[in-house]
Amino acid sequence: MLATPGFHHLHLNSVDPDAAIDFYVRQFPSTSRTEWGGFPALKSPTNVLILFSKVDTPPPTSPQTAIWHFGWHVVDSRKSLERYKARPDVKHFPLYTSDDGGTVLISSDTWPAGAALGLTRAEIADAKAKGVQPLRERGFAYLQGPDGAIVEYLGNFPTERMNHVHMFQDHPYCAQLWYRKHLDAAPVAGREAPRPMTEADCQVPRGSEPSWPAMERHGLYRTPRAAVAFDDVMLTWYARQDDKPLVPTRGHLYDHVGLCVRDLDAWIAKLRGEGVTILQEPYPLGDTRAAMIEGPSREAIELVES
Repeated sequence: MLATPGFHHLHLNSVDPDAAIDFYVRQFPSTSRTEWGGFPALKSPTNVLILFSKVDTPPPTSPQTAIWHFGWHVVDSRKSLERYKARPDVKHFPLYTSDDGGTVLISSDTWPAGAALGLTRAEIADAKAKGVQPLRERGFAYLQGPDGAIVEYLGNFPTERMNHVHMFQDHPYCAQLWYRKHLDAAPVAGREAPRPMTEADCQVPRGSEPSWPAMERHGLYRTPRAAVAFDDVMLTWYARQDDKPLVPTRGHLYDHVGLCVRDLDAWIAKLRGEGVTILQEPYPLGDTRAAMIEGPSREAIELVES
């Protein structure tokens, strides 16, 4: 049995890694500048890293890849929002409250949606009819990071830390099966299929109803959704939002995610035997080695030996 991988890093491409790191350190004071494997890096307090590669031109953010955004737990999301509103270098992504066009900057300023995170048109109409009021506590919000990055912050939590990479998958339940089968990932409670599924029946169609709040006026399709965790970082998924195929992540803003493994050769042998696509055979990386594999929706996953 091979030990379950841990979460190591998210790797971004940036025209100015130093400026990007400075931005994140200012907005998330628990983080610090560091270097790893020859790359400038941002360190989150749980030793999770965001690595940066310098590129000469702005990294593409479209067409859509499997990686949508990354996010932080914060101590108080509403207080964080007020701080960010006072900073001229911070731009916000408004959240549409319906397809009528109204917006808020944080989810708790619109109708509460509970664990579903969003309400459909019919649910919004029902909330209006019942006079439901916003909770105005906690909530999630988005700021624009360097190079066009989408950065979510949500709370309230005891400590600040990077906690997730939010992704799109062609088939979220199939992706969960893939990560569990090939990488021994732990499923996240409440984000599993409603019944046991196999590779033969995991392709559940995207839900027919979008919901709000959402960064797009036409809403966000939030079903089906699934997630796995490596250490205390979630990879969480919605179905892709349209009929366009997801493109490979390499070379885009969010280039790949990194997982740490103890025996790289054994892992590559295992994955090769299971038919997983090997994008790059083992190569030197700083003081160690790594290899690159491909996930179920063309996301690149770097396996770092540690």
